[in-house]
Amino acid sequence: MNRLKLWLLINTLFITIITTQKLLAQNQIPTTLDGPFKPVTRRFDPSLRRGSDDLPMNHPRLKKNATSNFPEQISLAISSPTSMWVSWVTGEAQIGSDVIPLDPASVASEVWYGKESGKYVSRGKGNSTVYTQLYPFEGLSNYTSGIIHHVRIDGLEPGTKYFYKCGDSSIPAMSEEHVFETLPLPSPNAYPHRIAIIGDLGLTSNSSTTIDHVIVNDPSMILMVGDLTYANQYLTTGEKGAPCYSCAFPDAPIRETYQPRWDGWGRFMEPLISSSPMMVIEGNHEIEPQVSGITFKSYLTRYAVPSEESGSNSNFYYSFDAGGIHFVMLGAYVDYNSTGAQYSWLKQDLNQVDRAKTPWLVAAWHPPWYNSYSSHYQEFECMRQEMEALLYQYRVDIVFSGHVHAYERMNRVYNYTLDPCGPVYITVGDGGNIEKVDVDHADEPGNCPSAGDNIPEFGGVCHINFSSGPAEGKFCWDKQPEWSAFRESSFGHGILEVVNSTYALWTWHRNQDIYKDDSHGDQIYVVRQPELCISSTLEGGGKPEDGGGLTNEAADLLARWTWFAASIEMLTVAVIWTSFY
Repeated sequence: MNRLKLWLLINTLFITIITTQKLLAQNQIPTTLDGPFKPVTRRFDPSLRRGSDDLPMNHPRLKKNATSNFPEQISLAISSPTSMWVSWVTGEAQIGSDVIPLDPASVASEVWYGKESGKYVSRGKGNSTVYTQLYPFEGLSNYTSGIIHHVRIDGLEPGTKYFYKCGDSSIPAMSEEHVFETLPLPSPNAYPHRIAIIGDLGLTSNSSTTIDHVIVNDPSMILMVGDLTYANQYLTTGEKGAPCYSCAFPDAPIRETYQPRWDGWGRFMEPLISSSPMMVIEGNHEIEPQVSGITFKSYLTRYAVPSEESGSNSNFYYSFDAGGIHFVMLGAYVDYNSTGAQYSWLKQDLNQVDRAKTPWLVAAWHPPWYNSYSSHYQEFECMRQEMEALLYQYRVDIVFSGHVHAYERMNRVYNYTLDPCGPVYITVGDGGNIEKVDVDHADEPGNCPSAGDNIPEFGGVCHINFSSGPAEGKFCWDKQPEWSAFRESSFGHGILEVVNSTYALWTWHRNQDIYKDDSHGDQIYVVRQPELCISSTLEGGGKPEDGGGLTNEAADLLARWTWFAASIEMLTVAVIWTSFY
């Protein structure tokens, strides 16, 4: 009887072990160590619409609910590991032929904050401003904003929840209580819970689905990689926006904008970015030219970024730390040449990164360098030629971009060549904007752009034919490029979850999967290999990481041995247990 019991138990345990191993194999998330991957294309689902109209300004998520000088459009941005920017808007914006700017000094900028709800033991004061968008053409409307407030609160403890109100206590006009949690200090062992990456969002019903999906994923911070509001898809009189501006408004004397869309976007985003900091970088839809030559006025005025804190002194490019990640946000619509101020700042910033404290190095800018879609194909080749070698030298791990309204993840690549030490480039310009999703690939018959297509709105034209590889001598590949691992035309957003100093889980969530549990469009572990890719970093300066610990191969071997040892231990325990019965 005892032998029968033992045999049955051992047999059950053996089946359990085999079944578990098979289940783990089936559900195993791939890693970049498994690459480079064979290129995969998932076609646009014809049951879905390629786009949708913008939400109207009287939509509940866009219309103004704050009265008088009470704060609205409240947002957060990281200033440093121990400080946070709080921004908001008060007063009434004006639009018409004659607009008179509000007096910024008429309403104070205060933030009350503390670690307990209702107990605000600290106070912060800041500055305020207004901006105007002027169009001196007959029939066009001018705009002047409400009062835009920015307050930097400091002395914050890492990984701590804070409650806050903002406004002017003398009126009194203070906001309702909001709450945020600070990020961990720079450390190889501490990371934000989740980081949402969004590009080309806009204000459509697709945008609403994206943000609803992001809120469900509960991010610690948001990376917004350009093209926020699409206010420049409108005439100054408002009316209805167009997916193609030049098609709908061929006689416009200038690229007009309807600035109240910025206010609507601020209200639309407030439920998310009043509790999770949003780090923005400019896109082409933020250019918004005025006759006087002024550009980017809305972008530069409305949202705070740590430009002074990171030594750039420019809202077009800056850097910041979030736990063990150093983020570099670059500007594609200002001078990026190797002789310019941005390049000089970038080189100095990268040289100061201590990979022992912030092992992960992540960069972001709006237009992608690697892109196999027809839209914006090789558009910013000049920027790539100027900056790519520097980023490769300092071993940037991941690069996020938008601009192309689709999703694409690359194999590790450098100079159009597969390279295990190159960054993983990811395009997430699929937030849901009015311009619709991109579906054409440059490598498909009839879709290769001509040399006169895809002219950038800033910088030169550097279109090239490939000098080597399967596309040698050609402007476009005749199949999906080997550096393009996966692409799909769907709206969505991404979530980055850094696990430790070498592993980070990247998940791309499609909008159509919002109601499906544990569903996603793409998922992979990005694995750093500092022991393989460290020499160039040392040659270029910077501070290398410790290099201690197991290699990825050793870690994998250890995991397999641990599983085997645990299985043997279970069997041994079973034998001992049955011997007593």
